[in-house]
Amino acid sequence: MGRNAMKIVSRMLVDETGVTAIEYALIAALIAVAILSGVSTLGIEIQAMYQGVCTAVVGAISGGSC
Repeated sequence: MGRNAMKIVSRMLVDETGVTAIEYALIAALIAVAILSGVSTLGIEIQAMYQGVCTAVVGAISGGSC
C-alpha cells in the first residue's frame, strides 16, 4: 500500500492538467473584471448623457428639470 500511495502522489505531482485549468479560470476572472469595469463606466457616462438630454427637453418645454 505504501508503494501505491507513492505512485499516486508522484503522478499527481507530474500531472499539470489541473494547473492549466486553474490558470484559465484566473484569466477568465480577470477578463470578467475588466468587462464589468468597462460596462460600469459606460453606464455612468450614458446616464449622464440621458440626464443632459432630459434636462434640455424639459427645459425647452416647461422650464423645469428632470
